[in-house]
Amino acid sequence: MHAAQSTATENLPVEVLKISSDAPERHLIDYAATFIKRGRVVAIPTDTFYGLSADPFNLAAVERVFRVKGRPESQALPILVNSIEQAVTLIRDVPDPFLALAHRFWPGALTLIVEATHRLPLKVTGNTGRVALRWPKSNIATALIESAESPITGTSANLSGHPSCSSAEQIVAQLNDRLPLILDSGDTGGTLASTIVRIEGDRWAIVREGAIANEEIERVFR
Repeated sequence: MHAAQSTATENLPVEVLKISSDAPERHLIDYAATFIKRGRVVAIPTDTFYGLSADPFNLAAVERVFRVKGRPESQALPILVNSIEQAVTLIRDVPDPFLALAHRFWPGALTLIVEATHRLPLKVTGNTGRVALRWPKSNIATALIESAESPITGTSANLSGHPSCSSAEQIVAQLNDRLPLILDSGDTGGTLASTIVRIEGDRWAIVREGAIANEEIERVFR
């Protein structure tokens, strides 16, 4: 079967569809959403690198993400949302530092680690009970979340331990037939991953400096 006609069957050449990052074509977003709803994994561009998108509430889909990446299941999968309100539904108790940082930097390259609600499968959290949330500044990601009617996973689209991918070509080189579909908007221009902040109650700590500098985070709490 030709790649352009590929379905959700595994081990076929990955289908790569060109899409606009500024004004994502609705039929392509809805098409990708059908894969998400069927428990499959789709690679999409974000405002940093390409990510692996799947339904975080579907255990089979979560298992596929770990398998595609070769990622240890003890590591949580980041989740992408398209609003602060949607993020709040995934948090057990919403800490003040979370709201302060989310209102300041979202949508953008900031990932916030907080205690997860019981709505989320423990497997998504790497059995830690904590979840990494981000609202990316990406029209494609936010449109896909809307079409899929669910938050989506957002772990980087690469083999575990390999460089993150800023283009569809790099994903094909690493993952190829491990994926059924890639939405290709060209190179993201990403050079830095998102900054990660861990929040516990009123305490916060920068776990990884990335696209947002430490000083910018610290300025929020001065």
